[in-house]
Amino acid sequence: MTTAQMIGWAHTRFGRSPAPDVETLMTEVAAAALADAGLSPDDIGLITVGVFGAGLSRQTFEAALVGAGSPQLARIPAVRVENACGTGSAALFTALDAVNSGRVRAALVVGAEKMTAISSSAAGTALLGGCHLPTEEKYGSFPAIFAELACRYADRYGDQRTALARIAAKNHRNGVDNPFAHVRKDLGVEFCATESERNPLVAPPLLRTDCSMISDGAAALVVAASDIARQARRAVRWLGRSQANDPMPIDARPDALELDGASRAFHGALGEAGLRLADLDLLETHDCFTVAELLQYEAFGLAEKGRGATVLDQGITERDGSLPVNVSGGLKAKGHPIGATGVSQHVMAAMQLVGEAGAMQLPNVARAAVFNMGGAAVANYASVLEAAR
Repeated sequence: MTTAQMIGWAHTRFGRSPAPDVETLMTEVAAAALADAGLSPDDIGLITVGVFGAGLSRQTFEAALVGAGSPQLARIPAVRVENACGTGSAALFTALDAVNSGRVRAALVVGAEKMTAISSSAAGTALLGGCHLPTEEKYGSFPAIFAELACRYADRYGDQRTALARIAAKNHRNGVDNPFAHVRKDLGVEFCATESERNPLVAPPLLRTDCSMISDGAAALVVAASDIARQARRAVRWLGRSQANDPMPIDARPDALELDGASRAFHGALGEAGLRLADLDLLETHDCFTVAELLQYEAFGLAEKGRGATVLDQGITERDGSLPVNVSGGLKAKGHPIGATGVSQHVMAAMQLVGEAGAMQLPNVARAAVFNMGGAAVANYASVLEAAR
């Protein structure tokens, strides 16, 4: 059981940022998250930093960049954590372990990425490193790996073009209400389902609207021991959390379409919380590609294998459904600055739980789940959260 609680957060707009580098992005959120938590730098015992890097920038040693941009934080122990697209959650779980162990009383978690300072082809090459290159570099891009999963799913269960478009349209529709989102435009199902000059094929069968965007951005949060959290103006606690891994090469798994590691992480967090799927009011999940969200419906138990589209038919994941999914717009509309994503997802869920989500706010959110994954569901992180007050 995690006793550390989230007591403050900050978030930049995601998209093509005028910030020149990742240091500037981290500086924007670090002090703001501390102020939101009502703490000073002297209260922080550890800074954990999530930055994927991997060729996106010449600058490395990102843990020290927080102190470079915010000199008042420069003498606090800091460490950078990386786990592909699960980097933000890896940084967060590292901070939670430090607070829960009693080694520190409060920790600052910063996730950030500057992805648009290099060409899209160079960014694509950097992102491809998140797959198993000896067996999967042949696909040529990370979108192509998920396109391969989409093709296998279609071969086994039938074409899912409409289902994928409905996922994309749902998340873009939700993103309209998120002031932090990269794209705030309702694109509609027809546009998302149709290949066009404005929505070209990226890796067949995936269109541009099936793929999360290359984004800049940062998010930060503060986790603190329960006695500190009791003094905060509001707090969010973990009812359960879990990490699970799957073999990195997708063909090393018994069935690549099952997302077994994602299932074990998600149900592990639910099990630790002592809850069932029906007890959740919100899910922020890792829709790096629309087919990923579809497969997660099945991995998490919303639908049987091969029947993920029925979740959409029944309206389960809509704002007014029994389990709204990606009310923030998800990675699809909000954007996917790699290191920031896991932190951002937890912030989005926390805002809903404490009633601070603005136009995104759902009427009744008592418990929320977050799922963030690295690679093709290789490193999987899940949290179950509720407001402490």
